[in-house]
Amino acid sequence: MAKKNTTKGKAPIKTTATAVSSSGNLPLAARAPKEEFNPDYTYVIRNLKKIGTLAAVFIAILIILSFII
Repeated sequence: MAKKNTTKGKAPIKTTATAVSSSGNLPLAARAPKEEFNPDYTYVIRNLKKIGTLAAVFIAILIILSFII
């Protein structure tokens, strides 16, 4: 029969885990190059301008039609 390990009267052992940084301890050659996230949203601005001009034209047409009808 196997012995049971009991810790009566003893303080529990505390263990702490140390955090390892992803690139702090690596040499420069092993580190991944940092790339900046720089998205290009010029097409979104162009589409918003088109939507704005169409909205202005439609509102102008509605105002003109309100005087005629």
